[in-house]
Amino acid sequence: MLARPAVAIVGSRNHTAYGAEAVRLLAGAVARRAVVVSGMARGIDALAHTAALDVGGGSVGVLGNGFGVIYPAANAALYERMVQHGCLVTEYPPGERPHAGSFSRRNRLISGLARAVLVIEAATQSGAIVTADAGLEQGRSILAVPGPITSPTSVGCNRLIQQGAKAVLCAGDIFEEIGLPSGLNDTAVALATPAPRVPPPDLSGLQLTLWNRLTAEPQHVDALVASARTGAADVLGALTELELRGLVRQTPGMVFGLS
Repeated sequence: MLARPAVAIVGSRNHTAYGAEAVRLLAGAVARRAVVVSGMARGIDALAHTAALDVGGGSVGVLGNGFGVIYPAANAALYERMVQHGCLVTEYPPGERPHAGSFSRRNRLISGLARAVLVIEAATQSGAIVTADAGLEQGRSILAVPGPITSPTSVGCNRLIQQGAKAVLCAGDIFEEIGLPSGLNDTAVALATPAPRVPPPDLSGLQLTLWNRLTAEPQHVDALVASARTGAADVLGALTELELRGLVRQTPGMVFGLS
């Protein structure tokens, strides 16, 4: 897997729905022809790995701790999927827990394994920007997804673009940077193009039912309970598990939607 062209995809732990949709579209497209590298963190990192695995592509997770330690704990299911279908790498000895500085140190490995670094949503001072800076020092291409000027999580990306990073509007922009033909008849395919939503294969029956309900639009918990035809406690438990995996987000008023 490590012999194939790779793209580092990193971003905010506290992403928006826009960032989640962008990473699913772009990471899924990249994984069909190259390898997605990221840091196994909550948020954009976890979504990038998940999108790659969901299309049957390759993904490399760079850990900020030793093997046998799952951090964050919410990524336990993703960790197992990466062990079975992806690749995990670390410079730390087995059992070593993360500590101050371990993640910023890890970032240079994320960029070093890739031909290009793509940032999808990032504040001005964040690990994603540190990874982009490391990539620049290593001679990697730096790419960024532009975002709304009103969004704090897009400030870092927009500034990277101001400073010379390539703005990514479609997967073809990424392939161009890593030396692969775009494979797209229309290289202006925008991020707004709907991407098929594929549920993770390891969802339980109830989780899959809730996923299918949420693919159309966010739903109030009462509507989900009614559609699931089971107890509210079971539905809330399943939603909590999906939320911990970064698949579902809860908004005020007990309304749930896909991340």
